[in-house]
Amino acid sequence: MGLKLAVLAAALLAAAPLPRGTSFLQARQLADGSFAERGQAGYPQLTAWATLGLRASGSVPRSRAATAKYLASHETDLGSATDLALVALAEQALGQSPDSVLARLRTLERPNGSVGGLVNGTAWTVIAFRAAGEPVPQGAIRWLLALQSRRGGWGWTAGAADSNDTAAVVQALRAAGVRGRPIRRALSFLLRYRNRDGGFELTPGRGSDAQSTAWAIQAFLAAGKTPPRGAFAYLKRRQRADGSFRYSARYTTTPVWVTAQVLPALARKPFPLRS
Repeated sequence: MGLKLAVLAAALLAAAPLPRGTSFLQARQLADGSFAERGQAGYPQLTAWATLGLRASGSVPRSRAATAKYLASHETDLGSATDLALVALAEQALGQSPDSVLARLRTLERPNGSVGGLVNGTAWTVIAFRAAGEPVPQGAIRWLLALQSRRGGWGWTAGAADSNDTAAVVQALRAAGVRGRPIRRALSFLLRYRNRDGGFELTPGRGSDAQSTAWAIQAFLAAGKTPPRGAFAYLKRRQRADGSFRYSARYTTTPVWVTAQVLPALARKPFPLRS
């Protein structure tokens, strides 16, 4: 009987990637409220990602107040639109007001409609505004739509498109209410990056990785579509014994960052996160 119970417990553990991933992330919180990779110092961007991963999983940092205080105290360290938007989303997820960060984002709006001049920063700004219930600058939406490539994707800047930035823009556009052809073209573009193992890759020939697969899943969910078959299974195969997720079948790197980005996809929650 003892052996049967042990086998059953092991099976249940293997079938529960979200709780295991959540426990791993919570264990990576430092005394000052930040999150860090093992043996390294915490920093605001990783802390924001860990917070969002936990929130998507229905949890919060072990010391919620400490994390909120840490993020607030490091707002002045942030310079890019992407970083500001991520911290705004994390503060919102913690029940704190992101007003000061959102105000800084508005100062980065440019006459061409972009926020900070980059596709990535503009997309995340749109997501942050929608999470806070703030109006989205329509110029930002027009700018993003104008930069969609002929194949249907987007890149970090206006250059070569990749799966991650395309997935982020899809979530931003859907959060702003965009439907139709731009979204369909983007999803078709993402399917070009799907591999036989069920995972997605960042750029052609790079090989599947957990973060790209998570982004693709969230894009399909944001569009109201079923994620491609095998994508969830690919992510689950990347989970390690400690609850963290490998970057890929070959590499284990930045497990806190990878795990934080995988959990929202496994929880079937695109950005902006909804209760």
